[in-house]
Amino acid sequence: MSPTAHVEAIFLFPVKGGAPVRHPSACAVAGRGLDGDHHQSPATLFGIDHEPENQLTLIRAEALEALARDQGRPLPPGASRRNLVTRGVDLNALVGRTFRIGAVRARGCERCDPCSHLEDLTRPGVLRGLVDRGGLRAEILSDGEIHEGDPIVVE
Repeated sequence: MSPTAHVEAIFLFPVKGGAPVRHPSACAVAGRGLDGDHHQSPATLFGIDHEPENQLTLIRAEALEALARDQGRPLPPGASRRNLVTRGVDLNALVGRTFRIGAVRARGCERCDPCSHLEDLTRPGVLRGLVDRGGLRAEILSDGEIHEGDPIVVE
């Protein structure tokens, strides 16, 4: 992990399949997700805890830059359909690990490999271009604000 690992951009998706909205900060709610994001849920759904892997998604800015180099055209960061764009951190290495995003604790659940839905919403070739670098799904472990520029630190 780079000593300068940080959040570069924050995106919320108020409506499933809708346009991303960039925010300078977002309120993380433990066990639920980000306020204002369509993935945020009540603490329980039909008496069952919400799936932790849908609470927060991250992608590396470096992965989007590599995709642009490989394909000759950029994919806007919000089009990646991930909540946080990071820089300086190997997200694949965070699977199963606890880390902090500013004051918020999170745990990496699984890689967020691209799917055909992402390609349908963007353009042909995105799925293939983001294989092994599609990001991370994470569970939010503590409440707090996440801000652009916040450091990312593995515990």
